[in-house]
Amino acid sequence: RLISIIKPIVTNETLVNSHQEIVKQIISVWNYTFNPTDSLLKLQNLDYASSLFRKKVTQSHSELSDLDKEEEDFDIHIKQASYLPIIQLYGNETSAKIAISATVFHQLELKLYRISSQVIPTNLNELYQLIKLWRREARLNQAALFLEVNQATSIDIAQENAITYFIDEIDSSLIVSRQDRKPQQHRQVIMFEVNKPTTLEQRHIWHQTFREQEINLDGFVEQLVAQFNFSMTEIQSISQQISALISSNLSLESVDKNKPITQKIWQICRTHAQPQINELAQPIQAAASWDDLVLPELQKQTLENIATHVKQRITVYEHWGFVQKGKRGLGITALFAGASGTGKTMAAEVIARELRLDLYRIDLSSVVSKYIGETEKNLRQVFDKAETGGAILLFDEADALFGKRSDVKDSRDRYANLEVSYLLQRMEAYRGLAILTTNLKEAIDNAFMRRIRFVVKFPLPDVTQRTEIWRRIFPKETPTADLDFRKLAKLNLPGGNIRNIALNAAFLAADAGEPVTMAHLLQATESEYAKLERPLTDTEVKGWI
Repeated sequence: RLISIIKPIVTNETLVNSHQEIVKQIISVWNYTFNPTDSLLKLQNLDYASSLFRKKVTQSHSELSDLDKEEEDFDIHIKQASYLPIIQLYGNETSAKIAISATVFHQLELKLYRISSQVIPTNLNELYQLIKLWRREARLNQAALFLEVNQATSIDIAQENAITYFIDEIDSSLIVSRQDRKPQQHRQVIMFEVNKPTTLEQRHIWHQTFREQEINLDGFVEQLVAQFNFSMTEIQSISQQISALISSNLSLESVDKNKPITQKIWQICRTHAQPQINELAQPIQAAASWDDLVLPELQKQTLENIATHVKQRITVYEHWGFVQKGKRGLGITALFAGASGTGKTMAAEVIARELRLDLYRIDLSSVVSKYIGETEKNLRQVFDKAETGGAILLFDEADALFGKRSDVKDSRDRYANLEVSYLLQRMEAYRGLAILTTNLKEAIDNAFMRRIRFVVKFPLPDVTQRTEIWRRIFPKETPTADLDFRKLAKLNLPGGNIRNIALNAAFLAADAGEPVTMAHLLQATESEYAKLERPLTDTEVKGWI
């Protein structure tokens, strides 16, 4: 009874006198029909015989050897260990970790079963029972366990303690999958990092997948690899969508010459890679174009250079060998400094539209936390989830988060500095574009400034620039009558306030059933100045009506 081989039939008698029966799992072993999922319903059989796992680790090209090497090292550690250690696979590639584990334990002639940490009970009696049942099943079935610690959701202390105890007490072969490294108190842990395929590997996976589906898109693969960081499983899933798209819309001969099909493929990849960070960031619809920007020529050239760096980073880093000089500082970062309304957010929209990428504004009120360690956790979540598609991250009013690092006076100051240091490291490694905006450039720490590749100063527009902003502010569909843009440009306002006035005037005109006139603009201007708590002088509006 202690190891659950027999159990009492009648539960209302004392255990000593009660009739016993052999549990069905033991009988199943005798009959060669054992299946541990019958008793542990939360287990999943990771059957290597499934082509799914074999395909994930089988490489069609000799250069794709990273996964094979990890399996070989994994195998050596297990065979050389004096007792069974814990194998900890850390990283974000769950499918690759499962595939590696299934392959290795197939070679060791052990069956592999998967369980999620979410089903491990915190109740001590239930936890004991689960451990006891698994020990029995592992011995009867020559099985190993793949424990997936789900870190996508927060784990409380009680759950973490239950997971730790479960790991310590399981004496069979055990693989623990985590996002980050974590030591164990009472058992030896052998750790392996499992990353997504390298750029070279992804390129070959795309080529192989397209060849298998007889799709000729080799010339487009380089753009996909440059922007998106997909696993093998993700590439295979996306390629199936692409194959269905091509089969239903175009003949294969016309794919290379047809620009819209590549745009649709790009959108499929973009949709697949969209980060789930809405609780910490807000997506921004990138509607602005280069024509909407009214800036000095130097600033516009710098913005164009930022877009160029994102487009050409694979060529420069990988093909031209700059990545061999060191990976530090390869992240593309920009600081947009200027007063509110000078066009910082619009410039980010323009770049996102040019690159056909998603743009997210980071909500600093959600990211920054008064609780020690929470800010770093939130930042990690943002960067990790945005990494796959290289989304553009816009840290608005960044001086609140990236400001002067304080002198250490207490533990909170020390942790605040650690958070800044962590942020610097992540931005250097981020394969997308991180844009920071600030109203006051001097508020940014000098050490942080050294890690920023581009600094763009957004000045308040002069009269000439304000005139041009007024000329472009109304869509061509908007009816207007007798507008004097030079007189309007006498208002010493940035573009953001000019847009507010134009939009308010448009509503006033629409309500009156009239085209937009100087009278509507005067009324809207008075409202905007009242909001800004600024006096509107007669000189500024002289000759308007």
